[in-house]
Amino acid sequence: MILVSLLFAFIAAVLHVYIFTMESLTWTTPTTWKRFGLASQADAETTKPLAYNQGFYNLFLAIGAFIGVGCVALGPDASAQQVVGWTLIFSCCGSMLLAAAVLALSGKKYLRAAATQGATPLLAVVLGLLAVTG
Repeated sequence: MILVSLLFAFIAAVLHVYIFTMESLTWTTPTTWKRFGLASQADAETTKPLAYNQGFYNLFLAIGAFIGVGCVALGPDASAQQVVGWTLIFSCCGSMLLAAAVLALSGKKYLRAAATQGATPLLAVVLGLLAVTG
């Protein structure tokens, strides 16, 4: 159960690094802004500072999840290192999950993106809870 939870946390982190790349690095390319539902290059330029900032939120959550996975995977059983790791995983993946819920509540057109963004952190959190409480 632990290994599967760590795998989903890792996948969630990789996805959020990808989202960071789109929001902070490639936002004004047509492929990216069209994926986010913007109507024009001008809209992409106008929203670029907001997307840039949002991208870094995603990156920081990903970094926390990566560090959490590493702490749990490399720490001795029942160690402080593992407690820190699970805390980071639950905090970062929980934040990813809550952000996906907010996205889903923003409108029906965002349900697919919310499901993509939220599925792996949900599995990481639920399986992690089962692993540490079981």
